Amino acid sequence: MNKQQKEQYLREYGILKAEGKPFFPYAVAKDSLMAAIVLVVIIVMSIVLGAELGPKADPTTTTYTPRPEWYFFFLFELLRVIKPPELVPLATIGIPTIGMILLFLLPFYDRGPERRPERRPIATLTGIFVVVAMGYLTYLGASAESPTTISIDPPANVVAQGDKAVATFNSGAQVVAQAGCAACHKLGHSGNDGPGPELTDIGRRLPRQAIERTLINPTAPMPSFAQLQQDAPQQFDEMVTFLAELK
Repeated sequence: MNKQQKEQYLREYGILKAEGKPFFPYAVAKDSLMAAIVLVVIIVMSIVLGAELGPKADPTTTTYTPRPEWYFFFLFELLRVIKPPELVPLATIGIPTIGMILLFLLPFYDRGPERRPERRPIATLTGIFVVVAMGYLTYLGASAESPTTISIDPPANVVAQGDKAVATFNSGAQVVAQAGCAACHKLGHSGNDGPGPELTDIGRRLPRQAIERTLINPTAPMPSFAQLQQDAPQQFDEMVTFLAELK
C-alpha cells in the first residue's frame, strides 16, 4: 500500500466513521441483549431438558476407560501417535502452548497490509493445514476403540469347533483386553502400533507353549502374567488359547 492508497483509505474510513454510530452504547447494548438471550435459552433448556451426567462414578470398577471431551479428542489422538514417554509433555503442553503463543503474536510478526486469503498463500495454507489436522485427529480420537475392548471375530477354524470354542475365544479376548495388552500391541483393528509387536497373527508365528512361556517370563517392559496363572488359571488358559488361535 503506497502513500496515495493509504490517504484514500483514511479519507474513506473517516467518512464511514462519521456516518456510523459509536461503539457505546449501541454495540454494547446489542451484545448485552444477545448474551442475555443466550443465557435465558441455556437456563430454560437445563430446566426443561435437564443435564445428563451419566451413571454415578463407581470407584470399584476396573473396566472404566476415561475419555476426554470431544474438543480435546485431537490432543487425545496426538498422545496415541507420540509414543515415547519423554515426548508426552510436548504433546500435552508444548504444542498447544506454542500454537496459542503464535496466534496471540500474529499481529506483531505478520505486518503485511494484505488481508485477502488468496494473496497470502503461506498464512492461508498454514491455517487450512491446522484446521484439517485438528479435524482429522478429532475424528480418529472420537472413533478410537476403548483400550479395554478388542474387536476380533473368531476365525473359521474356531467356529468349526463349536460354540464352546467360540465362547472360550471371546472370553480370552476379554481377558487380553482387560489386561491392557492393547495399550502396547496391535490386535486386528484394535490396540496400538507399539511399542510391542503386532499380535494379529501371533498364533502362526509362535506355538501355544511359546506364548505361554512368554506370558510368564516376558521381556521388559512387558509385565508378567505369572500371578494371573496362579490366581485365575482358567482366565490365563483362555488368554493363551485366544492368542494361539490368532493365525
